[in-house]
Amino acid sequence: MSELAPLDPSVLPPGIRSRFVDGVNGLRMHVLEAGEGEGRPLLLLLHGFPELAYSWRKVMPALAEAGFRVVAPDQRGYGRTTGWSADYDGDLAPFRPLNLVRDALGLVRALGHEAVAGVVGHDFGSPVAAWCALVRPDVFRSVALMSAPFTGPPDLPEGAPARPAGEDIHAALARLDPPRKHYQWHYSTRGADAEMRGGPGGVHGFLRAYYHHKSADWPGNKPFPLAGWTAGELAKMPTYYIMRLDQGMAETVAPHMPSEAEIAACRWLPERELAVYAGEYERTGFQGGLQWYRVRTEGRFEAEAQVFAGRRIEVPSVFIAGASDWGVCQVPGAVERMQDRACSRMAGVHLVEGAGHWVQQEQPGEVVRLLLGFLRET
Repeated sequence: MSELAPLDPSVLPPGIRSRFVDGVNGLRMHVLEAGEGEGRPLLLLLHGFPELAYSWRKVMPALAEAGFRVVAPDQRGYGRTTGWSADYDGDLAPFRPLNLVRDALGLVRALGHEAVAGVVGHDFGSPVAAWCALVRPDVFRSVALMSAPFTGPPDLPEGAPARPAGEDIHAALARLDPPRKHYQWHYSTRGADAEMRGGPGGVHGFLRAYYHHKSADWPGNKPFPLAGWTAGELAKMPTYYIMRLDQGMAETVAPHMPSEAEIAACRWLPERELAVYAGEYERTGFQGGLQWYRVRTEGRFEAEAQVFAGRRIEVPSVFIAGASDWGVCQVPGAVERMQDRACSRMAGVHLVEGAGHWVQQEQPGEVVRLLLGFLRET
């Protein structure tokens, strides 16, 4: 099989180039890069699901103009980065958090840097960025978490107060009317990849509906704190988080496909930009990213992470999310735990108006303003 080429420059904003970095923890890593010249401090931008390095295209030029070397990789399991396996029955260990940190650290070294001024993570990139800052604060000297709060390493079971036996949350969700399920456990099933690729309108149609449904453009996104991790409380969230038991994700979001007029008016994700995502996921499928969910839901690497129990992020940190993003509220108490226990030097929690889950795409100007303000302070 011939090696993939870089992204066509015509799909990238001026000042961003696409290239490959070989030999990064067994990967040939595809990166987008902005900011030329020696001596620039490095910013590392880590995307989430179902996104790519391309999701940072709207903020990279302004961050580079501010004096940074800005690098965004397609992470393990995504896009034009190769060297990973999407085999459902294969080894999940390469997708565990500490190996994703190893990917980021290897990339920093391969780029010729000893440290980064800041690591920024969005969605599932947020916990990776958090683990980077927690494990190697000497390298990752500040961290910006976006859309997904980080609550710290898992506690050791030894010495922890015994938890009362509670009802199985999945059984409780299945007993609701209509029966429901949690999206992360659905993403962990064998058929999740195929149903997202084979839904109405194919990959392009699925992504258009999914991105719209989780954005500020969908009027139903009005998040509020949940009282607890119970079926009744979780079911108050939109169906893209707490799904109908008998539906896949493509079927869940299809009724919320925006109209032709809404698509034409969508300036943060016009059709030509959505086509870049669709083209990549049509080629790779979604399983590479879904492996990350399986690591979380199966819990098989939690003991390794417990080595860091009680350790906090000691470098400066900030949290940024859309005001219309349910991701902030999906785990009750997570924002408070992030501020009180996980991060010792949190500069602020910022909820950006006019943005849902895709905050750096929906409101890039405000995200740049917040990031640069944070980086200048630190």
